[in-house]
Amino acid sequence: MASTVNAGPRLDRLPISSFHYRIFWLIGAGMFFDGYDLYVGASVLGAAVQTKFAVLSQVPEFISWTFVGMTIGAVIAGFLGDKYGRRFTYQFNLVVFGLASFAAAAAPTMDWLIAARFVMGLGLGAEIVVGYSTMTEFVPPASRGRWMAFMAFIVVAGFPATSIISTFVIPNFGWRPMFAIAGVGALVVWYLRKKLPESPRWLEANGKTAEAEALMQEIEREASGGKALPPPLPAAPVVEYTFGSLFSATLFPRLIVGCVVLVTVNTLIFGFVNWLPTFFGQQGISITKSLTYTMVLASGSLVGCAIGAWTADALGRKPTIIGASLLSIAAGWAYPYMVDPTMLLSVGFVLIVGIYILTAVLYGVYTTELFPTEVRLRANGLCNMLGRGATVVSPFIVLSLFKSYGVQGVLALMISLLIVQIIVVAIWGIETNKRGLEQLDGSKA
Repeated sequence: MASTVNAGPRLDRLPISSFHYRIFWLIGAGMFFDGYDLYVGASVLGAAVQTKFAVLSQVPEFISWTFVGMTIGAVIAGFLGDKYGRRFTYQFNLVVFGLASFAAAAAPTMDWLIAARFVMGLGLGAEIVVGYSTMTEFVPPASRGRWMAFMAFIVVAGFPATSIISTFVIPNFGWRPMFAIAGVGALVVWYLRKKLPESPRWLEANGKTAEAEALMQEIEREASGGKALPPPLPAAPVVEYTFGSLFSATLFPRLIVGCVVLVTVNTLIFGFVNWLPTFFGQQGISITKSLTYTMVLASGSLVGCAIGAWTADALGRKPTIIGASLLSIAAGWAYPYMVDPTMLLSVGFVLIVGIYILTAVLYGVYTTELFPTEVRLRANGLCNMLGRGATVVSPFIVLSLFKSYGVQGVLALMISLLIVQIIVVAIWGIETNKRGLEQLDGSKA
């Protein structure tokens, strides 16, 4: 049986227009504040420990409870997004995140802050799953890699933004305003995003054909500017995908790939990058210089995302993932032996670039492309559950390795994960570059 709306091929043949840019910025605004809050913990923790609001042993607790919340939020968002739609889910998670941010800003004790951070994690985990998946369903395959990698760029822009803001705010006003900024931003975006449309692909996949057709006609009118559009590809036969389909011969290897790459990239970010101010502080570097060093390295995150945006379409997903993994391994091996501040920052910059090429491609592009529309959010929710779940325990592992072996021990863990990632992607990963989402549903190549 053929699809009656054929939403996917109709969206894929649209020229880039104001519609795509509007969708990008409405989703991206929420994703920016998500990225801001993902990284705000690094600056806040360094300041909280140095001002005695927290002790070092509470650092892994703060990080772990954040990721317990994000793990739960990712799974809930996956099921809500596939059941009730993308639009309902991303609005709900922004409210949760925004209100919890104000509670964190008012925290009287570190235990209160950790509890508020758990609730914030629920919204953060949901936003990552829904934001990327929703944008993937709107953009054409010829440039999907660039669009999605630049969405990751918007998220990662929260890293240098947090570093710059914290460099000026924390020494003068303390760490609390950092959370208040996140809360205000999230609620403003919630209001602006009320006009964001539902995904036509989701509407069609869930039998809402009349609504999907009406929305498609509206999108086509805006995107075409009154000009004739090329005919879409023929509708593919409808295949019924259920949650159980994720464990089929076609989709289960993709699920493994998605889980492994998100475990790896989460551990790279939150087992190394997010710890930079704490590492610097424990090595006797002042809080002001520590924040400055982190701000310099943070600029590498934007460079990495920009490179990932180009290579994802120009070279393909798999070559980019494997190449960036090798670059990160080389820089990670050299980094602990750098003593001179200039060399430390130079090699660290290269390492951050490699990590964020992976972040752009794995978070923003690859994992959302691997699964059919009917199960996209649930599959990504499961992958993010394991990715975030790894970061629940990794802070304790990182702290133990750092105390016993210094930064060398931490980076040995990161390099091991990167080697596993290269093997898994090379064997089981599929190439998704310039292929329509519906074309990938049953693909094994």
